[in-house]
Amino acid sequence: MPANKIMRKQIIGIIIFMLVLAGIIAWFQHAASGVGFFVALIGAVKVIVIVAFILLLIYYPFIKLIQYIWKKRSAKLDLQHNQQAKAINRFIKNGNALIGSITIFYAILLALFAHLIAPDITPYANDQINELPFKEPGYTTMILQQPLELKPEKTGFIQWLLNGKKVDYRQIPITDYTVVGDSLIVERYIGDGIAGRELHFLLADITGEKLTPDENRKIIEADWIHQRKFILGTDDLGRDYLSRILLGIRVSLSVGVVAVLIALFIGIPLGALAGFYKQYPPFIQLKKRKKLFFPVDGAIMWLINIVWAIPTLLLVFPIVFAFGQNFYTIFIAVGITMWVDIARIVRGQVLQIREQEFIQAAKTFGFSDVRTIFRHILPNITGPVIVITAANFAYAILTEAGLSFLGIGVQPPAPSWGLMISKYKDNLITEPYLALIPGFAITILVLAFFMIGNGLRDALDIKSRL
Repeated sequence: MPANKIMRKQIIGIIIFMLVLAGIIAWFQHAASGVGFFVALIGAVKVIVIVAFILLLIYYPFIKLIQYIWKKRSAKLDLQHNQQAKAINRFIKNGNALIGSITIFYAILLALFAHLIAPDITPYANDQINELPFKEPGYTTMILQQPLELKPEKTGFIQWLLNGKKVDYRQIPITDYTVVGDSLIVERYIGDGIAGRELHFLLADITGEKLTPDENRKIIEADWIHQRKFILGTDDLGRDYLSRILLGIRVSLSVGVVAVLIALFIGIPLGALAGFYKQYPPFIQLKKRKKLFFPVDGAIMWLINIVWAIPTLLLVFPIVFAFGQNFYTIFIAVGITMWVDIARIVRGQVLQIREQEFIQAAKTFGFSDVRTIFRHILPNITGPVIVITAANFAYAILTEAGLSFLGIGVQPPAPSWGLMISKYKDNLITEPYLALIPGFAITILVLAFFMIGNGLRDALDIKSRL
């Protein structure tokens, strides 16, 4: 099918999805606030159109750039005989795979620089403004940054990039302010339609400098009083929800990387040993005619079947209870539950390659079994392993979200998407965005990995090489 037709089908599918999404948002808004359904639908469609236009600007130029670069590159390659180039060409022509790859690329960038671009730069985006709970997306208020008496230690750039940094001020929402002489008088915000009490500050105490009242006032208005907009609103503790969603990307991608690496580390060796020694198990020569065979394949398959039969939660519970409910224990627990899929795939592939002529030739030359497995067999099964690895990324993200939803995953104040859904599932009528936004984020990230996996499967398909 031509690439243009594929692109048109994708665009039509996206439009239909956007319309359905607009209908869901309008229904929730209608149920929560009593706004007419069609009025809410029109407003949701407007928002969806803006988002779709932004996504078009983000994805379309990137896709065209990749296709243009590869077209120039592939013109110098022999696509008829270069199997690697043929696989790359099939992958790039797959629009869904490209969209998934670009999505993951953007997700990685957001995860790496989350603390730099998030409005809340504190660790875990945990800066609480208790006067601003459950504020709707787009809420704007005036903020006074009051300097703290105890200044936190300076944070280096690398530490800021990895873990955020502690701020040296406290954020106070205000409704109005005036400057009288050398004093700043503000009206504190405590709720819509409620008169807050007045707070008095010396201008010099805020600026930390002995300047004239006019100079202090200019510094305060320029640096210490500003309008802050909460793009995705706030949660029950008054924390910026956009910042927590951005940091949630880091949690999801981290669990995917760690879990997949653990699964590969366990699954590939066990699967390779099971497949290699299925027909010719290793043995110890006891006497001239007696041998003690080791049932390597039988033992590994028995272990795989046992782990396969045990529900994931029952495997995770003992690990969590044994090592504690901390950030990295969950990642390890998820990885330990995922290795069986990789082991089964590797075993099946090794069984096919084991009897081929180049493997028999390696045995004839006297190569050790370890060298034969790792130097000659495993490099020839990288395609299926890569495909299952992409799928395992998605399963790891879903597993972590499910565990956090149940309360045995990532613990507060870490911003896990699954934890957010669990915490605000009872607010679907009043504040539906609190649960829907992380839910959509999980869906998009998981869908992107599945799109990449399907693209890799089609690109590396042996039948398509013939």
